[in-house]
Amino acid sequence: MRRPPGRRPNSPLTRMKDQPTMSSHDTVPPIVTKRLILLVDDDMLILGLLSQFLQRAGHDTRMATSGQMALDMLAETGHEPDLALLDISMPGMSGLELARRMQAETSVPLMFLSASENAEMVKQAAAYGAVGYLVKPIDMAQLSPSIAAALARGDEIRQLRETEIKLTHALRSGREIGMAIGVLMERYKTDRDTAFTVLRDHARSQRRKLNDVAQEVLASAEALNVFVDRFAEPGRIKR
Repeated sequence: MRRPPGRRPNSPLTRMKDQPTMSSHDTVPPIVTKRLILLVDDDMLILGLLSQFLQRAGHDTRMATSGQMALDMLAETGHEPDLALLDISMPGMSGLELARRMQAETSVPLMFLSASENAEMVKQAAAYGAVGYLVKPIDMAQLSPSIAAALARGDEIRQLRETEIKLTHALRSGREIGMAIGVLMERYKTDRDTAFTVLRDHARSQRRKLNDVAQEVLASAEALNVFVDRFAEPGRIKR
């Protein structure tokens, strides 16, 4: 690939650690699992180089030249990438603003690309949940390890989120089952073990989840509670 005419020799693109192009002799570390990586940068040459390198490493890539284009792409495909590499300095929507939007609307792990090593910039990137930070000019020899580390960290975060969701659901289910057992104990004047056994056996006989039956018991109890005050009105209670 020839250097585009008019580009300065010391520009970020031509200073990619003296390796601005990919040749047939370049060694790209093989990967075990193909991942989808979203690349967002307003410079098409950088996008092309990154995409070429990552595809040769075995990944799939999607490219966007603006933050809005990236958001539109995510909305249209409905398939979240395994990692998004965002340039921080872009006209219009910056990489940090795009990160804020993606954090609110997706669960995609984010990695930043910047020409600045400014500590405040790095701090902002970390605040937006960055799992990696690359500085231009990009050292292509370090790109694969950096991407691999970011993907691994992103997987860890996703697993933690899934575990948290499952734990929250289990705790909520446990509370609902416990409350349903309490309702049965009060209504039928029985002990906890008996109430639980009856609830469980009923769920099994109907081939339903225990939590679903517990929710049904609670809904029924709540519906009956509507009439409590009415029956407590003068003249309504029979002695």
